Amino acid sequence: MFSHLTAAALLGLPMSYAMEAETRLHCIRPITMGQARIDGVVGHRALHPREVVMVEGLPVVGLADTWVDLGQLVGRGKPVGLDDLIVVGDACATALESVIPLRRALAARVRPRGKRTLLEALDLIRVGSWSPRETLARIMLVRAGLPEPKLNVRIYSMAIPDLLLGVGDLVWHEERPGEEDIKVIGEYQGLAFHGNRPQRLRDRRRRGGLESDGWQVEDIWAENMADRHPRELTVIRFAEALRFPVGGLDLSAVEPQFLSRHAIFEAQQRDDLWRERQYRRA
Repeated sequence: MFSHLTAAALLGLPMSYAMEAETRLHCIRPITMGQARIDGVVGHRALHPREVVMVEGLPVVGLADTWVDLGQLVGRGKPVGLDDLIVVGDACATALESVIPLRRALAARVRPRGKRTLLEALDLIRVGSWSPRETLARIMLVRAGLPEPKLNVRIYSMAIPDLLLGVGDLVWHEERPGEEDIKVIGEYQGLAFHGNRPQRLRDRRRRGGLESDGWQVEDIWAENMADRHPRELTVIRFAEALRFPVGGLDLSAVEPQFLSRHAIFEAQQRDDLWRERQYRRA
């Protein structure tokens, strides 16, 4: 059956540029069979059984098992990183309507490759994300120390309960007795979809309806996710909207993360060992 990156592509899972750049086909056979050795094919052997689904007549490893298999492709010089596993994990969990299948698939394996990175990714995987960019925006804000938002919440009018004002990408709603409630919506805006005039007019009308109902709408523009300084400013803006102390933010955490904490720790240990050997030689 098709597996790993090939399975991810066939299942329609979001993939980074590095993941999409892999042009070889990945397939997997039971451990009792020989490894496939064909030009343009990466053969894997499965010690543990996988769920199999049919995609346009092709046997493909299922969502949860594919997510675990991607752990084999994590690390320096490999195409999959920590944030990739969170993005793919969000897509899998949303499709499966639960994170539990991912946990079970990982627990069913004995010492799978990339286990520590998979476990770290699990802590930030949530049900409800509608796009990879929403996931990346959410984990940026949460890693910096902000409260966890709810995802893609339907917002109804307080005055007219049956009137749908819109769906918020990232939503914070906290009642605070004695002071004004916190009602903040974070909207991821990509120029490809939100840059044209008709869509901007629809966004403006929608935003007006939400703001008239007491919601504060904060945009997260795609171009502000590319560099560190705009990312920091975005986090600070959300902190102010949420009345979160800016001094309590960890702005060092706003950058995308490819390596897990464990991998970074091991790399630091190797560097320290190398420096110690160089010092002794000197």
